Amino acid sequence: MTDSVLFEELSTACGRVIGRATLNAPRSLNALTLDMIQALDARVADWQGRDEVVAIWLDGAGGKALSAGGDVVALHGAAVKHAGQARNPFAEQYFAEEYRLDYRLHVSETPVICWADGVVMGGGMGLMQGSQFRLVTPRSRLAMPEVTIGLFPDVGASWFLNRLPGHTGLFLGLTGVHLNARDALDLGLADRFMDAAPEEVLKALTENRYDGDRDADRARLYRQLRDLATAPEGLQAAVSDHRDTIERLCDGATVEEVVARIQEHKQCDGWLDKARKTLAAGCPQTMHLVWEQLRRARHLSLAEALRLEWCVAVQCCLHPDFREGVRALLIDKDGGPRFRHRSVDEVSADYIDGFFRNPAPEHPLADLG
Repeated sequence: MTDSVLFEELSTACGRVIGRATLNAPRSLNALTLDMIQALDARVADWQGRDEVVAIWLDGAGGKALSAGGDVVALHGAAVKHAGQARNPFAEQYFAEEYRLDYRLHVSETPVICWADGVVMGGGMGLMQGSQFRLVTPRSRLAMPEVTIGLFPDVGASWFLNRLPGHTGLFLGLTGVHLNARDALDLGLADRFMDAAPEEVLKALTENRYDGDRDADRARLYRQLRDLATAPEGLQAAVSDHRDTIERLCDGATVEEVVARIQEHKQCDGWLDKARKTLAAGCPQTMHLVWEQLRRARHLSLAEALRLEWCVAVQCCLHPDFREGVRALLIDKDGGPRFRHRSVDEVSADYIDGFFRNPAPEHPLADLG
């Protein structure tokens, strides 16, 4: 059993328990390894099956992150090993088990509380968005920044980005822009703002008396977290402040048109300028994948969206841009990825369509839903 996830059962005043899972790889900002995913999935499944467990609490060690994402370094190594091949066994297993965990959280009858403090990106967003009570803090920084490495917003992003107002989901996917707690609350990506230490919140929850009725206990948790929450005073509402501009820039018939509109919008605005610069340096392949995944998943269930994403994720690990993006950002750290296409206009529809094909004879998530 790995010690990269710490498990604890906290006794409540009535003798029931809250299961606490702490991602414990602070040096990598709690990036999710396959071992961590497997350990977390097994323990969450165990807690979900026990009547005395009234809630599950997820957080991250180190004080800097819930999780900065998936284990892209290990995925890069597997992508290099299987370059030019038709299958990548590690990528297939990794994404299947990660997405299965995300789905387990989404459909959990046992309430899941996520302490989304610090960096919450990629795989961390998958855990957070699968939780019923998503708690953000003054230090929360949320993003789906896959455009920088030739991947795409996964872990259910096809489902939850499509549920954001207007074109904001598309904008977040294309630009990888960072959101603070106020943004997350405004967009419905978080539920409560907490300006307190996690131990204080946990202590208050354990002092509660639960009676074993799931609906009643869930209501108790809801009211208590509501009463513990405060307003995110002093945080810029960047997305709300720029909402009209985001809608205007992303109102295009094609991804090429939207990307051009964003890149041509040059004003003295730090938040938008950073988003534009990230997009300009990003992977053209990813821009098309973001557009297409949101289009194809618009009316899909969560399970269907995760099955779609598994195909795209595994295909990304079989294509060169993901290897190159991770090399430039995390391996050699030269910051100059040489992506296959120089611009979004060079990417063909046939090329992108291939990412949505299942490379396996049987889909490993066929049973979801």
